[in-house]
Amino acid sequence: MSGARWISAFLDAQAAELGAARNTLLAYGRDLEDFAAWVAARGKDLVDVAQADIEAYLIGCDAQGLSRATRARRLSSIRQLYRFAYAEGWRDTNPAVRLKGPARERRLPGTLSEAEVDRLLAAAETHGRTGAERLRNTCLMQVLYATGLRVSELVGLPVAAVRGDPRMILVTGKGGRERMVPLSTPARAALIAWLAERDAAEDVARQNGTRPSRFLFPSTSPGGHLTRQAFHGIVKALAVKAGIDPARISPHTLRHAFATHLLANGADLRVIQALLGHADLATTEIYTHVLDERLRALVLDHHPLARKAP
Repeated sequence: MSGARWISAFLDAQAAELGAARNTLLAYGRDLEDFAAWVAARGKDLVDVAQADIEAYLIGCDAQGLSRATRARRLSSIRQLYRFAYAEGWRDTNPAVRLKGPARERRLPGTLSEAEVDRLLAAAETHGRTGAERLRNTCLMQVLYATGLRVSELVGLPVAAVRGDPRMILVTGKGGRERMVPLSTPARAALIAWLAERDAAEDVARQNGTRPSRFLFPSTSPGGHLTRQAFHGIVKALAVKAGIDPARISPHTLRHAFATHLLANGADLRVIQALLGHADLATTEIYTHVLDERLRALVLDHHPLARKAP
């Protein structure tokens, strides 16, 4: 079996056996195709790769200026491919088993103050060419901040999940794992208003022969719902309107703000882990470091005995 077939079989197995999300599979595919192209340029195939080849590839990635996180992710993809190939009996050895990737630098997630979030939510109410767009944008932002959903989870929400003015909604996250997340009163109000507008537009479309969408935020995109890229553009425009540097903000920043604000107001870390859909509590613990940094800055800026470094 050729190396190209290896990649295809590996991705199929990840999807079928582990329930890997589409974005995860795309990331694996990109990383492995880049490695396969590098190997092919040297007259080899993935089948023939030795440990020295993988080491040389990683050195080349470093020389290209790729970040430690990117290099670590690529090595992880390569490791998993060869672990799979070894388990399937396609190779007698695993050339990646002894390799260690670069230590990943700890980067604290960017977040927003509660006042900044309020300004973004207010901006959403007036941003849009039509009343329908303004209602949709308000709903998007209110639901995102109320639930801490991942962007893909938000834009891909099925409309059936929010029928009947629910207090909580069922979300399917990474790996097909399901969790319940609560809706705040403002989020429920925004949801009701958007649903009324959305359903009226769907009724008109149905009369014109268009099939109704199963998504809460339908669009003409190939996926049938608002794309992550389109929502990213909406959030950047809202930042400008709210007087916040758009370079500081992405949809994921609202997820970080959700977690940080909950923790700052006394929520239990295990509860936040469940709401965010983190498989490992260690992932959630990064928000304790965010608060530590903010408290340290508060002391340095405002304590009368603080001494700033020259």
